[in-house]
Amino acid sequence: MLRVAGVSKAFGAVRVLHEVELDAAAGVITGIIGPNGAGKSTLLYVIGGLLKPDTGRIVLEGADITAVVPYKRALRGLVRTFQLSRELGELTVLENLLFARPNQTGESVWKAFAFPHRVRCEERAAADHARTILERVGLWRLADQPARGLSGGQKKLLELCRALMLDPKVILLDEPAAGVSPPMRAEISRVIRTLCDGGITFVIVEHDMDMVASICERIYVFAEGTNLTCGSFKEIAADRRVVDAYLGGLK
Repeated sequence: MLRVAGVSKAFGAVRVLHEVELDAAAGVITGIIGPNGAGKSTLLYVIGGLLKPDTGRIVLEGADITAVVPYKRALRGLVRTFQLSRELGELTVLENLLFARPNQTGESVWKAFAFPHRVRCEERAAADHARTILERVGLWRLADQPARGLSGGQKKLLELCRALMLDPKVILLDEPAAGVSPPMRAEISRVIRTLCDGGITFVIVEHDMDMVASICERIYVFAEGTNLTCGSFKEIAADRRVVDAYLGGLK
C-alpha cells in the first residue's frame, strides 16, 4: 500500500534521515518507535509531502508520489494528523468535519449561485457522512458542541474524524496517545483497530509502548535517523539493539 524507499533528509549539515526503508501493508497498523531525535516525525512530514526528501521515493499503491503536493496526496487517500490538535475551537464538532470535506461545489462563489440545488445536496451528503463518522468514533453526542470544549483525548479523536472526511486509504498518526488519559488511550486504540479492520491502513509514530504492543502488527525501530530493525513487538522487545537504543531507556 505505502512504501518508503531509500529516503534521506538533511537540514544543512545535520542528517535527520538516512536511507530509510518502510513498507506499510494494506489494512495493517504499522508502528514507528525510537528515541527523541530519531527522525520519526520528520519521516511523517516527508511521507505527507510537507518536506521534500533529498533522496529516495514515496510510493502509494504502486505510484511514485514523491513530487506530488500534500493536498493531492490527500485526495489520493494519504492523510495525516499532527501531534498537537488543531481544531477550529469556535466551530462545533460537526462543523469542524464539514470544513474538512474536499471538492465541494459551494467552495466557488459563482458555482454556489449557479448550482444551488447541487450545493444543498452536497451539504446534506457531507453532513450525513460527518455524523456517521462521529458515531463510529463515539463523538456523535458532542456534534453540536463547540470544539474548544473537548478534552485532549476527544480532540485527538476529532483530528481523526476530520481525516476520515477525506475517505482515506492510509492515515499517518503522530503520537495519538500523547497527553491523553489511560481510558482515552484505550478508546483511541479501539477506534484505530476498528477502522483498520474496516480497511484503512495506519502508520503510527508513538512512544506509548502499551498502545504500540496492543495494536501495531509490524513495528519499525528508528535510531539516529535510520532503520535499526523491524518486526512484531515480541521480536523487537527481544532484540538487544532495540533495548540498548530505546526500550532500555523507558524502564
